[in-house]
Parts: sequence; C-alpha cells; structure tokens
Amino acid sequence: MMRNTLLTMAGIAATLLRSGDLLAQEQTYTALSKATLHLVGDSTMSDKPELAYPERGWGQLLPEFMLPQLNIINHAANGRSTRRFINEGRWQRLLSEVSAGDYVLIQFGHNDQKHDDPARFAAAEGDYQVFLRRFIQELRARNATPLLASSICRRNFTAQGRLTRDLAKYAEAAAQVAATEQVAFFDLQQHSCDFIEQQGLAGSQPYFIQVPAGLYAKYPEGKLDNTHLTLQGASKIAQLFVRDLQGQRHPLAKYVYRDLL
Repeated sequence: MMRNTLLTMAGIAATLLRSGDLLAQEQTYTALSKATLHLVGDSTMSDKPELAYPERGWGQLLPEFMLPQLNIINHAANGRSTRRFINEGRWQRLLSEVSAGDYVLIQFGHNDQKHDDPARFAAAEGDYQVFLRRFIQELRARNATPLLASSICRRNFTAQGRLTRDLAKYAEAAAQVAATEQVAFFDLQQHSCDFIEQQGLAGSQPYFIQVPAGLYAKYPEGKLDNTHLTLQGASKIAQLFVRDLQGQRHPLAKYVYRDLL
C-alpha cells in the first residue's frame, strides 16, 4: 500500500514538473518578439502550389520547423538567377516590402551557371559576386540584415559512383562574399552534398523527383530530376538550415521550434 502511494506521488510530481517545464517553455515562446525572414532564391527554395505533384521547395517546408513568431515570406521563384531576379523587378519589389530589422536569406547559383542563357548567366568569379554584394548593400541601406546561403547540391553521380559537386564554384563565391561583407553564411552546398554522398546513389533518390510514366500530364513519359526536391528532400534541406542556425547560435535560432518533424 505504502509503495503504491509513493509511486502515485512520484508520478504526480513528475507530471507537475513536466507541466512546469512546458509552461516555462510556452512563456519563453510568448515573450519572443515578432520577426520577419524573407527568402530569395530559385526553384529549389520556392513554394510549389501544385500539391498533387511531388515537388517542394525547401523554403516551403521551413515554417514547419519554426515558431509562429517568425513570419517567413518566400519570394523565391522557379528559374531565377541573381541577374534575372534583378532584371525582372523582383528584387526591387522585395526592397519595397522589407522593413528595418527584417532578415533576408539569399540563395542562388543553379541558374546563374547557365552559360547558354545570357538572361540568367552570371559568372561565379564575376557578376554573381557583384550582384550578391549589391543585395547586401541595398538591404543594409534599409537597416535589414542580409544572410547568404550556398546553392544546394545536385544529385549527380558519375559512372564510378562519385558525387559531382558542380556548383562548388558558386558556393565558394558566396562564401567569399559573406566573409568580406561580414554576413552570416550557411553552407547548404557542403551540408547537402555531404548528406547525398553519405546516402549514396540509391539512398539519395527519395529526396529528389522521380515520377512514373502515365501519371502527370506534364511528364507523360515520366521524369527523373536530380535537381528538384520531393517533400522529404525539401524537409531535409530545411532541417540542415535550421541546424546550421542553431550551430552558429544565430539570433534566428531562438525561433526554432524543432529540428525533427
């Protein structure tokens, strides 16, 4: 009888402690000031409204990891490079919406490297860096905080099973700009390539688009896509970004709700 009573009391005490911890955590969350994070980039980051199709952008999944006190606005768009984002007026539109104190995360590279498309091409050692520096300067002029991320990895394996890091020059260029301009840098190229390499050719497939023939009108013959992300892939990249925020103890890390979905 005494033993049962002690066990019951211990259980009640543990429940109260857990409740107290949850209450303290809730109070901490409630006390957080509101903040806004703008996302600027290409299709690997952008929102995908056609939910019947399996493609997702990692910026689309990022809110699932963050507290509601962080307002995330995704400006990323399919097919855009630094040059095209500017020339289409998208950058100017973003500047008109940015407020003092906002954060802006910038990630390009996939379309900047397209030499055969002058409307998008920006050399890693040339205009790409020029445009990134322009973004940083114009954000600072509005008292916003710029952040840079390197391009996420493509799933390109050689016949020998080795991963080809074909965006490495753009990742290095972004890192150089971040260092000289003293802005926070998130090396998603390194993180994602390491992860894909670890998973291997077969293990990394579920993170990228592979659709069968005869299901989607847009791809009647099916499609194997080693650039764009599935739900799992977008979630993984968002997780890598969140964990990098935490690892750097960045001010936005306090808005992280979880790092596992």
